[in-house]
Amino acid sequence: MPVPVFLCGRTVRLEPLTERHIEALAAAAAEDRSSYAFTPVPHGIEATERYVSDALAAQAAGRALPFATVRASDGLVVGSTRFTELDYWQGPVIWPPAPRGPVGDPLSAIPDATEIGGTWLSTRAQGTGINTEAKLLMLRHAFETWGVRRVSMRADARNMRSRAAIEHLGAVLEGVHRNHTRGLDGMVRGTAFYSILDEEWPAVRSGLEQRVAAGPRTHHVAESRPLISA
Repeated sequence: MPVPVFLCGRTVRLEPLTERHIEALAAAAAEDRSSYAFTPVPHGIEATERYVSDALAAQAAGRALPFATVRASDGLVVGSTRFTELDYWQGPVIWPPAPRGPVGDPLSAIPDATEIGGTWLSTRAQGTGINTEAKLLMLRHAFETWGVRRVSMRADARNMRSRAAIEHLGAVLEGVHRNHTRGLDGMVRGTAFYSILDEEWPAVRSGLEQRVAAGPRTHHVAESRPLISA
């Protein structure tokens, strides 16, 4: 499974998620929560402890690589994000296709495809450009360090702000799975699935680099709410 890494940019630093982030994450999540209707965000210390424990268990099982999102200017933890649905294509072809773990040494394996999800930001970090640079860092790592063939993203089909923001990153809508699962509100929801392919990455990277260089005013509309929800 991929080794935890620090991904550092101008406005944001993505740190491997650990138990030491619990109190800071709980404080970030305790700000105005009105924008979390479609996004699973822990509330309170106990819920944040479970949130981090579950994320680290998924990492230990080789299913995820979670991060704490840290504002570079002052080291304040402002949210979380992760690589998830790590998929490995080495070894014999299996049928029907399904996500599979690494073949061989899991500590040296790198995925062929992944998903970015579980993303949320505190109210004060929304609309500041942090999310755009964080996505640039993660996508760059996935495509240029791991060499993945695709990165997927998804959102509750009702969450038009998240969907618009994902599309603004340069991801392509693959379709909506209707009546796909239950939402946080208990209602049966559809899920919109997006992807970026390796051959699309150079154009996506160029657009994201231009937005990051231009500063936060170009991000304000797209980042005014949490950007990705599973």
